[in-house]
Amino acid sequence: MSTQEVVKEALNRDIAVEIIDRDANIIRLTKGDKKEIIQQATKTSADSYISVEIMGNKEVTKILLSEEGIRVPSGMRIKTLEEALGYYDDFTGKDLVVKPQSTNFGLGVVVIKNLSQKEELENAVRFALNYDKTVLLEEFISGKEYRFLVVGKEVVAVLHREPANVKGDGVNSIKRLVEIKNKDPRRGEGYITPLEKIKLGEVEIEFLRKQALNIDYIPKKDEKIYLRENSNISTGGDSIDYTDQVHKGYKDIALKCAKAVGAKITGADIMIDDIFMEPDKNNYGVIEMNFNPAIHMHDHPYLGKNREIEKKVLDLLGFN
Repeated sequence: MSTQEVVKEALNRDIAVEIIDRDANIIRLTKGDKKEIIQQATKTSADSYISVEIMGNKEVTKILLSEEGIRVPSGMRIKTLEEALGYYDDFTGKDLVVKPQSTNFGLGVVVIKNLSQKEELENAVRFALNYDKTVLLEEFISGKEYRFLVVGKEVVAVLHREPANVKGDGVNSIKRLVEIKNKDPRRGEGYITPLEKIKLGEVEIEFLRKQALNIDYIPKKDEKIYLRENSNISTGGDSIDYTDQVHKGYKDIALKCAKAVGAKITGADIMIDDIFMEPDKNNYGVIEMNFNPAIHMHDHPYLGKNREIEKKVLDLLGFN
């Protein structure tokens, strides 16, 4: 869907659009002597290969950000289940995040609150190892997660992604409420709509179990039930625009992050206690830098203003 937004804006600017590979979302834009090839809306010639490789390696990203004085979660890399279990005592009673070293879209990520059983860590590590041969065990940084989208030298959008959830009506079960919420035409599957449908899979059911709930529970009226810890739109989260409300200091941090990894287009995921307060070393943490960030969730948020990111991308590429 992000590519479609770029195509529409290109045509509005009388830029010729050629679809090179529909399945891979690769297009060529031509206007006069100028040509640009774009993949998935934000993979462009503006970013170097090495910047993409850096952002694709979460551990390297953390090192570079930390060197710039930016707070990142502490933790370690492991390659085997046995190695991970060796750190069990270090994390017992604490909140931690288990995630593959090199994935996007929240794939393979598990958040464990108040670790109390080795089985919890074992299951999370096994799950993450399905996605990468190297897994990170990290401290959990509290707060709400916000995506800061950087294009060029500007933070063009800020979005809070609320984890997949349903709000009770006192009548319907969680399962039925998910079915009802998924009827929203903005929700689909395969990133062709602004929002993704909420699933009730293994991760969601386990998250409910930890709350002593199941899919047959009937929430009270206006009771909000969260189905996942991570807040990715790709796993059914809701997108809420905060571009105009967030403290400027956090935008400065996002720009500093982009510069540290050498990126022109990137999505910085930042955990923040209070977006209205000035940042300090204790009230935020950068948990990820994303190459090829989606733009459609900023153009069509669940709540908020269309930020028309495709215009910023084309401006950056010189199609003014």
